[in-house]
Amino acid sequence: MKIKLLNRLSIKLIITVSIVLVCILSVYTYLNIKYLDNYLTGLKYETANNISDLIKKSTRYSMLLNRREDVDEIIKTVGTEAGVKGIRIYNKQGKIIISTDSTEVNKSVNVSAEACIGCHNGTTSLKSLSNTQKIRTFRDATNKRILGLINPIQNEVDCSTADCHAHSPKTEMLGVLDVMLSLDKHDEMIAENTRRTILNSLFLLILISVASGIFITVLVNRPIKKLNKGIEELGKGNLNYKISLQTKDEFGKMANRFNEMSTKLNSAYQEIKDWSENLNLKVQEKSEELKNIYSQVMQIEKLASLGKLSATVAHELNNPLEGILTYSKLISKKLRNNSDNGDHTKILSFLDLISEESARCGKIVKDLLLFSHRGDDEMNDENLSAIIDKSVTLIHHHLQINKITLVKEFPENEISVQCNSQKIQQALMSLLINAIEAMPNGGTITVALSRNKDLAIIRIIDEGTGILEKDLPNIFEPFYSTKEASKGTGLGLAVVYGIINNHGGQVVVEKTSSRGTTFKITLPIKNN
Repeated sequence: MKIKLLNRLSIKLIITVSIVLVCILSVYTYLNIKYLDNYLTGLKYETANNISDLIKKSTRYSMLLNRREDVDEIIKTVGTEAGVKGIRIYNKQGKIIISTDSTEVNKSVNVSAEACIGCHNGTTSLKSLSNTQKIRTFRDATNKRILGLINPIQNEVDCSTADCHAHSPKTEMLGVLDVMLSLDKHDEMIAENTRRTILNSLFLLILISVASGIFITVLVNRPIKKLNKGIEELGKGNLNYKISLQTKDEFGKMANRFNEMSTKLNSAYQEIKDWSENLNLKVQEKSEELKNIYSQVMQIEKLASLGKLSATVAHELNNPLEGILTYSKLISKKLRNNSDNGDHTKILSFLDLISEESARCGKIVKDLLLFSHRGDDEMNDENLSAIIDKSVTLIHHHLQINKITLVKEFPENEISVQCNSQKIQQALMSLLINAIEAMPNGGTITVALSRNKDLAIIRIIDEGTGILEKDLPNIFEPFYSTKEASKGTGLGLAVVYGIINNHGGQVVVEKTSSRGTTFKITLPIKNN
């Protein structure tokens, strides 16, 4: 609680003002007391000086007549005045010849004492003493302060020529008159003034602090409380809260800005609330619109795909059909003429071409059927090593013709997957045939089988010419082929991709270069 109070701005301001006031009043009190002390000391000096001059003048005539008893009486009479602590007359040797205290008479004082050092320091003459050198303050046996003033007694002409004196005219000083005044009243007045000044300062400090506290509370603390209350209400979500502060100062401007801000925030909140209330309805409406648009886009895409497929199929089938038609007409013409039996060889070659082109049409249709087939295949647990062996056996003749050595790398443990063995075999054969066609000068093809956790991995590594970088993104697209038109349909890798994808696996080109290509097939292993 105490820390919270100290953190408040009004408390900080009151404490700061109080500290400043304490400093100012302390300096004022010190200067005031110092001034009063100097003033009273000056008055005491004047009093002591006047008494000293009065004694000198009062005793002058008696001294000239050498009436020592009169001088003693005059000094004792003056010494009874209020405030006079004592009067002494010293000769040049420091011997007290006259004193208000009879016990001191004929006693010598130490010339190095405080009362004598001003005249006996060897550098200052009695005649040239300044006012500050003539006075001194000290404490008596009762620890009370005393102000002493020494007044040199000069050797005047009357003193040196009088019949009763034997002073030489060359002597400048005959002795010193020492007047001592009590500073009790002085100190009492200083103490009283100090006490009164301190009390007045404390009263003034309290008065100003209270006034400052009231001022700060009314003009600073209350507006801050209202502003803080407004911020708290705003933080709680009360965006319609307004601060009632009708002043024209900075706090009033802040309150007006706060009210404007709360109005705008409330308006924005209401707008957002309206949006959130109608959001579900609007989302549903937009979802329906998007669904309709999506259906339209899907229909358009289907029509576009169908058109593209139709155009591609028409183009692919048109070439072999055109050849079939042309050579059929030639055979028909040759048979009608039947003029030269030597044309039978040509007719047979034409028939062979017709057979090849017809087979190519059939292959195109078969690949299209395989590519478009999306039915459920019969899946069984199959040994991948056995599927690979069967695929290699079926293309063994192609390997021998192209002088290619096939290397199999199988693990010791059997790897089985849920698959359609015929489809996997077809995909492997397609990849192997592509590898053979990419190696016209022979070489080695490696088929590696391995397992990584729940995945079976088949790698087909050839030493062919590789795949160009520009062709890599498109090799699995239907009808995309890098072979001559008469040697490929562009559906081989697309069919492989479809078969592996239907089995939940992936087929990718792991790496390729001018020194060969590696196709990587991954198939999921379902643990029992």
